[in-house]
Amino acid sequence: MGNPRGFIEVQRKLSGNRPINERIDDYGEVEQTLNDEDRKLQASRCMDCGIPFCHWACPVSSKIPEWQDALYRGDYKLASDILHSTNSFPEFTGRVCPAPCEKSCVLAIHEEAVTIRENEASTVEKAFDLGLIQPQPPKTRTGKKVAVIGSGPSGLSVADQLNKRGHNVTVFERDDAVGGLLRYGIPDFKLNKKVIDRRLRIFEAEGIEFKTNTSVGDDVKGTELLKDFDAVVLAIGAMQPRDLPVEGRDLEGIHFAMDYLKQQNKVNRGETFSAKERIDTRGKNVIVIGGGDTGSDCVGTANRQRASKVTQIEIMPKPPASRIPDNPWPYWPNVMKVSSSHEEGCERMWSLSTRRFIGENGKLTGVEVVEVEWMQDNGRWVMEEKEDTLRTIDVDFAFLSMGFVHPIHKGLVEELGLDLDRRGNVKVNHDFATSKDGVFAAGDAANGASLVVTAIAKGREAAAHVHEYLTKE
Repeated sequence: MGNPRGFIEVQRKLSGNRPINERIDDYGEVEQTLNDEDRKLQASRCMDCGIPFCHWACPVSSKIPEWQDALYRGDYKLASDILHSTNSFPEFTGRVCPAPCEKSCVLAIHEEAVTIRENEASTVEKAFDLGLIQPQPPKTRTGKKVAVIGSGPSGLSVADQLNKRGHNVTVFERDDAVGGLLRYGIPDFKLNKKVIDRRLRIFEAEGIEFKTNTSVGDDVKGTELLKDFDAVVLAIGAMQPRDLPVEGRDLEGIHFAMDYLKQQNKVNRGETFSAKERIDTRGKNVIVIGGGDTGSDCVGTANRQRASKVTQIEIMPKPPASRIPDNPWPYWPNVMKVSSSHEEGCERMWSLSTRRFIGENGKLTGVEVVEVEWMQDNGRWVMEEKEDTLRTIDVDFAFLSMGFVHPIHKGLVEELGLDLDRRGNVKVNHDFATSKDGVFAAGDAANGASLVVTAIAKGREAAAHVHEYLTKE
């Protein structure tokens, strides 16, 4: 620990966001950066605790006290090397991770946690600027071939780890560009896609092969891959969205959140859509159904499209402003969250259930909602509608952002006849192996929808077991 009194002498300082009136005119990253000296001071606040709860809370088990100290000392190579020892792309998590590490920082007891996430992003960017992050292809090859299906955070993590072990890795992606959820599920104002492209150039130089516009199960059969490759890893995510099967669901103007976000990201890449295909909320009333991060991303996108009004509703009760007694530190705080998108303009409502969609001439004009109350019944939370609370919200567009239920079964999963768990995820054992010999599953496909950082962690774990499978006698 470079400065034992850092957490006493230096106040927590965030980099902050770009001004609202500036950022809603573009899709550039919202978050700003601190200068090098301020960043080192923030790193000096790490206490190097005897029990680093930040490390415990981090899905990739980042060695946070160690690289914070290296950052404080200005040793960017060491800090970057430590970060990369547990995470293939800390520049991604440094931007989009909700930072469970910070919530478990000992200083978070007084809401003054070390700015771990921002320090992470800053460290990697500085390492790139100094030319410290360069391709490191394996010195020898094993001759084993691995097919990774899906190029999201889990798939890229699997590919990176297996390639580093000398296996020949080919990544198949059904979209026109590599990145999966990172590319098309996260808005550019949170993750500039040049950051992804920069990392992909390194992976390609290290020998990973990428095949885009290739849907395995359709364009290429899974059985063919089993013949051509020694192992196949499914990292296809949990992309089956939770639907809202109520009256009026088929009205024009109702879309899944991911369809909306994906199209806007494609437009930002230069792709064009016909007037009929384009989901453009300019001058329209928008409602986002679902209160999570994806819903927040829809809010930010609608604001940038100049929607007339944006409303976000959530069926669960409004969270408390601070921790309650049964939600203590160092666990994740179930508290009210206000994102940068919410700051840009959004009316938020809680404890509302959607009864039906209302329309005229086949087009959405309103959403009928009712207030609900949550009560415990034998230890289970149950919902009950409140009398005389039925009302209609006038809207032109509704975006369904209620999470994802499981991976898409049609295509590859059905073709290979893979066993599923009770939630519809691909069933795997402790070695990440599926019911089909030589086929493994990693990330959301096996564990259900979760964080980017969790997908990365599961990808690394799966890669270790695939390596054992490939090298066993």
